Amino acid sequence: MNNNIRTRFAPSPTGYMHVGGVRTALFAWLLARQKAGQFILRIEDTDQSREVEGSVKHIIDSLDWLGLDYDEGPLPKAQKNNYFQSERLEIYRQYALKLLENGRAYIDPYSQAEIQGFREQATVTKQPFLYRNHRPNNLNTVFAKNQPIRFLSRPQAYQWHDEVMGDMKAGEEAIDDFILIKSDGFPTYNFAHIVDDFEMKITHIIRGQEFLASTPNYLNLYEALEISPPIIASVPPIMNENGNKKLSKRDGAKDILQYREEGYLPEAFINFLASLGWNDGTTKEMFSLKELIQEFSLDRIQKSGARFDEKRLIWLQGLHIRDMDLEKLYRIVSPFNDNPINSHFWPKSAYNNQFDKNYRLKVLKLTQQRLKTFDELDGLSRFFFEDLPVNHDLISNHKQLKKLSSAEIANLLQTSYDEFNKIDDWSFDNIQNALNNLLEITGKKPAELFSLIRIATTESPASPGLADTLELLAKPLSLARIQSHIKSLA
Repeated sequence: MNNNIRTRFAPSPTGYMHVGGVRTALFAWLLARQKAGQFILRIEDTDQSREVEGSVKHIIDSLDWLGLDYDEGPLPKAQKNNYFQSERLEIYRQYALKLLENGRAYIDPYSQAEIQGFREQATVTKQPFLYRNHRPNNLNTVFAKNQPIRFLSRPQAYQWHDEVMGDMKAGEEAIDDFILIKSDGFPTYNFAHIVDDFEMKITHIIRGQEFLASTPNYLNLYEALEISPPIIASVPPIMNENGNKKLSKRDGAKDILQYREEGYLPEAFINFLASLGWNDGTTKEMFSLKELIQEFSLDRIQKSGARFDEKRLIWLQGLHIRDMDLEKLYRIVSPFNDNPINSHFWPKSAYNNQFDKNYRLKVLKLTQQRLKTFDELDGLSRFFFEDLPVNHDLISNHKQLKKLSSAEIANLLQTSYDEFNKIDDWSFDNIQNALNNLLEITGKKPAELFSLIRIATTESPASPGLADTLELLAKPLSLARIQSHIKSLA
């Protein structure tokens, strides 16, 4: 076995990238980076009828967004340019010819209708369909264009080790003859990936558990080609939120780049992906990319399916936002940058000339600790940049405040106005002292009085800490907004 670790990600360009595929890429990338090896991107485009235009670019853009750089792969980033299977047809043909010459392959003489007849016959007799039971008596091993080439299997029992599933075994009934080269000259996946992995010196294959049933056939082909199999790790599927079936579009599976457009951080998304079926054996939840590279191991991947919980993704996003350097966060949410997100997340009023960067940074620092997603930033910060219309629904829908009459509300606000007006040095400590005094003066609870002051000064049901918010708004604006709310009640 080559001591240089080489892993690969080999998607088909048949549509957008989904979480299952990207998680496979992540695991392969982490292993390669941890061992100072190489991560290869290969495009498996042998099924030309299913190829979707733009899919290759989408694959590359998805990996770029997540920071999963590859050492070899298709242009424009490739060191070589032989990483599309459609460009490697002659290589597969040569391997197939070698199998024909060695008596381990033959020309398939049957039509699709005849093969279907064999299947139906097996159904009637309640026997498993095995193509090898219908091999022609005289095998044709002479290559002919436009005719499929089928592998001549040698059934036997197999035992092998899977880095995730452990020791596995299968009987000879799992072995069958399968197509190597189709009549159009393109190889099947079952053949091409084995040739490619050998040619590209892949040492570790990380793929979904759905390929476990085919592994005995692959082992039979490895023997026929006199190739030593790479190390195999079969990862579990990603399940829907209920955990009762594999995640699909119907369950809310989205295009990976949609998460980018919605403002998710690649660091948070990578952290979330890694936790789908893997953990480091501790209760730790938040990992940086550097930590994941250090801690990742194949033997910590679980055997059962991992539940896709988008609420947990949002929670992890919040952890990463709160841990982020303020200047970096500012660059992400500002429209004056080159990040790939097409829109900014602050209201346009935030960029009026009256608000300089220093003020915006102060607003961002206050809101950072409450953010879970960037689209929350507008609601948590708009009132710092513009006067919002009075919204009495915020009071009438409030659990405590809706019990108060307009006169009671006006009286509480006037008392608050008078207390705030006494403050000479408008600082956090003095504002907090005034708020505490107001609780004693009014006899109200914080959930009641502070919510009322928050609504009057921000016209929002939520904000950063009240004393912090009032300090940044400054005394004149805070008092003016309270007075405006009092007048609206009249």
